[in-house]
Amino acid sequence: MIKGAKSFRHSAAFGKRIEYYVIGLMLKEGLDVYVPMVDDDAIDAVIKKADGTFVEVQIKARSNENMFGSAALFAGIPHKHRKNYWFVFYSERMDTIWILSSKEFIENSRQNKTGKNLGKYSIWFNGKNSKTNTEHVRPQFKKYLAKDFCRILNENPDY
Repeated sequence: MIKGAKSFRHSAAFGKRIEYYVIGLMLKEGLDVYVPMVDDDAIDAVIKKADGTFVEVQIKARSNENMFGSAALFAGIPHKHRKNYWFVFYSERMDTIWILSSKEFIENSRQNKTGKNLGKYSIWFNGKNSKTNTEHVRPQFKKYLAKDFCRILNENPDY
């Protein structure tokens, strides 16, 4: 392996590591979290709410190693609106979490009209300032910033 290069195994495992990191944050907050044994239905966690209902959660992550300006670009996501469904997006470089319902994700993302990701969705939460070499949350996405997971516990994602 080339000195300093990251292995495919390292890169491929990043998503799973961050899923467990976010689930750990949820557990630390006292959420009742269940983790499916198999992820073949875009469900990374199931949360039991105080009223006994359940919601499904998909966790998406971007690493420190992405190109400048794309710290919070999440692309090529297959999705059809689902009830009781939340997305948790995490940017490692920005150390930032956004929480959106299925409906909010569809309303705020762009569906690809051509190419290999035809029909899939992309959402870009950040902008960049090349002069200061910084990335920032785009204003329209500030309302989805999350310091905790109270939206998942207290709101109905289907409003």
